[in-house]
Amino acid sequence: MRLVIDNVSKLYRGKVWGLKDFSLTVETGILGLVGPNGAGKSTLMRILATVTRPTEGTITWEGTGGRQSAGGERPMDIVQQPNGIRQVLGYLPQDFGVYPNLNAVEFLEYLAAVKGLDARTARRRMDELLQVVNLAEVRKRPLGSYSGGMAQRLGIAQALLNDPQLLIVDEPTAGLDPEERVRFRNLLSDLSGDRMVILSTHIVSDVEAAATQIALICGGRLLKHATPETLLQAVEGKVWEWMVPSTELTALRRQHLVSGMIRYSEGVVVRVVTDAQPEAQARPVPPHLEDAYLYSISNVGRSEANDE
Repeated sequence: MRLVIDNVSKLYRGKVWGLKDFSLTVETGILGLVGPNGAGKSTLMRILATVTRPTEGTITWEGTGGRQSAGGERPMDIVQQPNGIRQVLGYLPQDFGVYPNLNAVEFLEYLAAVKGLDARTARRRMDELLQVVNLAEVRKRPLGSYSGGMAQRLGIAQALLNDPQLLIVDEPTAGLDPEERVRFRNLLSDLSGDRMVILSTHIVSDVEAAATQIALICGGRLLKHATPETLLQAVEGKVWEWMVPSTELTALRRQHLVSGMIRYSEGVVVRVVTDAQPEAQARPVPPHLEDAYLYSISNVGRSEANDE
């Protein structure tokens, strides 16, 4: 399976570009699409899910949803043929909502009918998925009584009803508590298998453990596309820690990119990402993925400032 995004742009009213010349090739596994709020992540997710169309560019899908030809699977243009990709697509949007008076079974039955599943297949899939997302015992409870994490797990269940090859989840852990966030990340990892999962988030820890590839996006443009290991190598030797008095934090933030802090009774251990040793007492430490992400985003800001 392969999804090829080629020079895709999206222009909104007011001459605002949601995406600009975005190109990316995605293959089987989990792709973490990471960027700050307003970076263009949700715009890209809606385009891939065929909810909206790009202003420019093409997107082709190579998988069993395409038309067969003598040479095998023919790439399919999902902008021109959206129904083809919809047959193999599962989508959990950022603003996923439920009908509070329905229970999980009624909700999934309704969506299975919308997706065109026959009753027998729908019943089998619902039983399987409610077990997978750990909602079988509350399947008859009104959805209005579900916690945020339970509702998100139900969202994954509805996205998987048609056993999709391409699963798109947009900001799935926003608003979840830390325990639910970890449970949801583990669920996505278990579901990836031989399917393609695109996880869009601004929370780096959501993709750090699960993603096989990471795409960094900012200002509607692709900054980097690499493995987590490659991104970490890019900031090797650029992450430093040392202790400072809490009274110096404000001035320190103005001078350096601070990626973390730990407070102690004797002061604050700060974590800074910078090319050269920032202070004589600073010691180099192994980088985290969040360090690499912040470093890349900050470089964009510096580049734009220099252009001005």
